[in-house]
Amino acid sequence: MSNYLEQIEQSRSIETAANGVSAEHVVRMRLQNQFKTGLDVARYTADIMRRDIDNYEADSSQYTQSLGCWHGFIGQQKMIAIKKHFGDTNRRYLYLSGWMIAALRSEFGPLPDQSMHEKTSVPALIEELYTFLRQADARELGGLFRQLDIARDEKNEVLERSILSQIDNFQTHVVPIIADIDAGFGNEEATYLLAKKMIEAGACAIQIENQVSDEKQCGHQDGKVTVPHADFLAKIRAVRYAFIELGVDNGIIVARSDSLGAGLTKQIAVTNEPGDLGDQYNSFLDGDVIQTAEDLENGDVVVKANGQLLRPKRLASGLFRFKPNTGEDRVVLDCVTSLQNGADLLWIETEKPHVGQIASMVNRIREAVPNAKLVYNNSPSFNWTLSFRQQVFDAWAETGVDVSHYARDELMSASYDETELAVEADRRIQSFQADAAREAGIFHHLITLPTYHTAALSTDNLAKEYFGEAGMLGYVAGVQRKEIRQGIACVRHQNMAGSDMGDDHKEYFSGEAALKAGGADNTMNQFG
Repeated sequence: MSNYLEQIEQSRSIETAANGVSAEHVVRMRLQNQFKTGLDVARYTADIMRRDIDNYEADSSQYTQSLGCWHGFIGQQKMIAIKKHFGDTNRRYLYLSGWMIAALRSEFGPLPDQSMHEKTSVPALIEELYTFLRQADARELGGLFRQLDIARDEKNEVLERSILSQIDNFQTHVVPIIADIDAGFGNEEATYLLAKKMIEAGACAIQIENQVSDEKQCGHQDGKVTVPHADFLAKIRAVRYAFIELGVDNGIIVARSDSLGAGLTKQIAVTNEPGDLGDQYNSFLDGDVIQTAEDLENGDVVVKANGQLLRPKRLASGLFRFKPNTGEDRVVLDCVTSLQNGADLLWIETEKPHVGQIASMVNRIREAVPNAKLVYNNSPSFNWTLSFRQQVFDAWAETGVDVSHYARDELMSASYDETELAVEADRRIQSFQADAAREAGIFHHLITLPTYHTAALSTDNLAKEYFGEAGMLGYVAGVQRKEIRQGIACVRHQNMAGSDMGDDHKEYFSGEAALKAGGADNTMNQFG
């Protein structure tokens, strides 16, 4: 790709760029908007994910991470913070959570995570996220362009060369988004149509789960109902067709199994011969072996399984129950089947963050698909402190360490915070992602709802101080002063909203006649 100065020379040949149009300003505007469509974004970010997957296969320490978003501004601030603290965005993505859309973005108001929100809100949020990420590019580059102009005015050639190098080596804030399509919001055609909208908005990775669409539940709630594999594979194929049709051949499909915590199915699978996929699914059904029709009640269903007649247990809701303690076996079958039929990555929803539990399932999956890799939900639905303290308690007890001075069911108590057990638990929490990437095949770690919780926590703290005795000091000391000291860009909120970019454009369009907002009387100047 041509560097900044070369692009300026190339732009001088644009015939329509006459009558006061500056070639350099044209290049600046192009660089500030390098992604013209969502499909440009999807193709670019799919290549990033594929490269990261290859790097992880070679070295498990190269796992990737993301945080969930419910607004474009939140996603923008995450990537700005990542570039600020780490210098680049490598191996760091964004996650779009169906739970957060349901809870925070539905026109119906807050809803549970049951696919009741408008399906159009999913691609709308993807588009919004990328709009804000592209604006972050424009803002940062705009700052470099203004520094370049100052260096030239001051005839500081060393600084000018340094800034030109930063422009030529600029890394975009645009990163992959793993987007939650729930269970597809309907049949396979509905899944295909929604997937297209999501991809057109910029999604390079779509996560789909094996629950029944109209019975969908949050992965950490009870009452989950799965579908036979044939139904799920049809939706995986629908998503793949959508990717290929739109020219995003490298698109990523994340197949999520909720079977570990799902004890119900809505339908009995179609089976044509013993041992086929439908027969394997049905083999997990809980029921009674019957001998004659006399054993049946009115409306009972009978399935032939393992050479016997089985009457599956059907609930009043019409749903069928799986045998207890078959969750892991069903997860393994789900995952192997998905990977062998078009999925790229797996997602196993668990009830706790336990490396050993995840690894035990992944090792079984890898017997059939050696390069199986996971996306894992480091969920706020887990009580991480209690879970890891109990894991340490159990591990120590098993190896003979005296734990008699700890009460296992009370380990969440703050009275334990400084104990040796709590310190070890925190150490394991800190290394959980690296451990799971190494031992359990987890390529990508995400937190689904982080900013839902951080927004609530920070608002609670501000309200307590501002409406209490601290008054305005509650905001100044608790928010603004920290923004200034930590170099948070949002302290200059007019700049974040695009005021300086607007001034640049006014100058491009109107020259010296431009009426700009960033003059001496702009109070944002107080923040430097």
